[in-house]
Amino acid sequence: MYEVFEQLLQKYGVTPYKVAKEAGVTQTALSNWKSGRSTPTTKTLQKIADYFGVTIDYLMTGKEALEPKTPELTARDERDITKDLNRIMEKLSSGEEGPACYDGQELDPEAAELFRDELEIALRRLKIINKEKYTPKKYKK
Repeated sequence: MYEVFEQLLQKYGVTPYKVAKEAGVTQTALSNWKSGRSTPTTKTLQKIADYFGVTIDYLMTGKEALEPKTPELTARDERDITKDLNRIMEKLSSGEEGPACYDGQELDPEAAELFRDELEIALRRLKIINKEKYTPKKYKK
């Protein structure tokens, strides 16, 4: 653990004394940590991590915690969204089920365009949610 601290000291060109003073940590805590007599408290580790702008996990292991991967839309997903969006808007504008209305008034072209934009956002979010929910783990990358 202390090795990561030493690497950060070298990277930023600072001394343990300077870190202790500026981070509000005792030099005793650092020397005990170096000699292996004790491990700093979580509060002390947080102060050191904040000083260097890293996480406590990085300070302890030297490895950044991996962010959970969120599904991304593929080119096929984009085509599907565009196709669905065009199909829905075509039905809306053709009036085959009656005129598109809101609160008793027909949608003007500007309102229809706003509706199209919001519908696209909803379709994108829904596609991502469905990927998270229904894609088996063995197929996730």
